[in-house]
Amino acid sequence: MSTQKIRVAVAGASGRMGREVVKMVLEDESLQLVAAVAPSAGPIDAGLFAGKPETGVTVSATLEEALSSSKADVLVDFTIPHMAYGHTKTAIEFGVRPIMGTTGFTPEQIEELDELCQEKGIGGLIAPNFSIGAILMMKFAAEASKYLPHVEIIEYHGDQKLDAPSGTSIKTAELISQARQELRQGNPHEEEVIEGARGGYYNGFRIHSVRLPGVFAQQEVVFGGHGQTLKIRHDSYDRAGYMPGVNVAVKKVMTYSGLIYGFEHIMD
Repeated sequence: MSTQKIRVAVAGASGRMGREVVKMVLEDESLQLVAAVAPSAGPIDAGLFAGKPETGVTVSATLEEALSSSKADVLVDFTIPHMAYGHTKTAIEFGVRPIMGTTGFTPEQIEELDELCQEKGIGGLIAPNFSIGAILMMKFAAEASKYLPHVEIIEYHGDQKLDAPSGTSIKTAELISQARQELRQGNPHEEEVIEGARGGYYNGFRIHSVRLPGVFAQQEVVFGGHGQTLKIRHDSYDRAGYMPGVNVAVKKVMTYSGLIYGFEHIMD
């Protein structure tokens, strides 16, 4: 007796992360690609479908068009920050479970979207990072902050990244803040000779964003103590490294109601 496949729509399907998601869905027999949202509704090169001619795939310029005709169960979205909230709300309105790899949500928006998911009786996920290694880095950093509360975060991305600091560094900072009391670090009389030199302020510590060509995605959490430092670092080298996490998310989101913020809450 065959199990019904999970019907997946992908927003940002022609982008670099979107193409990896499409490939992952096509390679998993328990998933079915039913819609691809790209900037234009014109022909999309065959590479999008990993060389496999797909029948029944709706290729659309808008998310509304894709979801109204595809009967998708899940939307996986890797687009851009200013589209994230609107796409999530649209998916929920269609009864489609949103999995958002796109960042840029406010706490108020997350709370609102959670309520909308619960009203619809569907699950949702906002995940700043789907990498298992990155999630472990966050967990280890939160644990370390209990014992070494003086901490700074340095995150590195390519120069085309639109948001700073990254969603991963913000999520790391949130987890650290849950584990340690606020502590304003540095000399109380320090002065920034150049504005921003000390990085972005978050709950007593600093986040530094580096944007350079040739960089993919790295993050280092640096702890300082008497006569010692501890560095917890994660390096991503390829977008394919995020796909096992996305695959888990697509399957887990079918099993609960409400919007979850952070992949760490479902990875186990």
